[in-house]
Amino acid sequence: MSPIPFLSHLIGGAVGSSIYLPLAIILGTFILEDPTAVIVGMLAANGTIGIPIALISLYAGIILGDVGLYFLGWFASTHPRLKLYGNHELALPLRAWLETRFVLTIFWARFIPGSRLPTYAASGFFRSPLSTFILTAVVATSVWTTFLFYTSYWFGNITSGWLAYERWSIAGAFLLALFLIGRHNLLAYQTKKNDLGTEAGTRAQ
Repeated sequence: MSPIPFLSHLIGGAVGSSIYLPLAIILGTFILEDPTAVIVGMLAANGTIGIPIALISLYAGIILGDVGLYFLGWFASTHPRLKLYGNHELALPLRAWLETRFVLTIFWARFIPGSRLPTYAASGFFRSPLSTFILTAVVATSVWTTFLFYTSYWFGNITSGWLAYERWSIAGAFLLALFLIGRHNLLAYQTKKNDLGTEAGTRAQ
């Protein structure tokens, strides 16, 4: 079973339970957070899930996941062999980037699919300020996840009379478009970061 149908089944199967529904949404964000936000938004438009519990569960799951990635990097830095990579010349541009643009980097990583895991884990690996990390992640999540949720909620309302296949096909196309846009932005971000690293290396010589 592919991830999106699995998430729909996971969350839909927990509807009606005040205990299992929030847990299912939180678990869904650990698997794929953006599709989970879209699925929950459309279910809320159907009246299947209440908006407060939907948003609170989404926020809780995503923030927990972000903090988990931070500590994944933090624990990796305690390993003697892995710790050596933190001072390697190849890692210095990334470290300098985080130290000089930490808040903006953490904030924008939320909007670029594929960049959250390495960026947030690197924040923990380089021991960036945890309080600043959490605050920035909360702000970014409140913007992006709320946008995804209410966009899906609005779409669910205006397509309430459509066939389920049509609705979910368009929702899938929307997620694919987000992924492709995010992929393009990620490549541009990596190119810029590599250029800065090359420039820093040239100056050092």
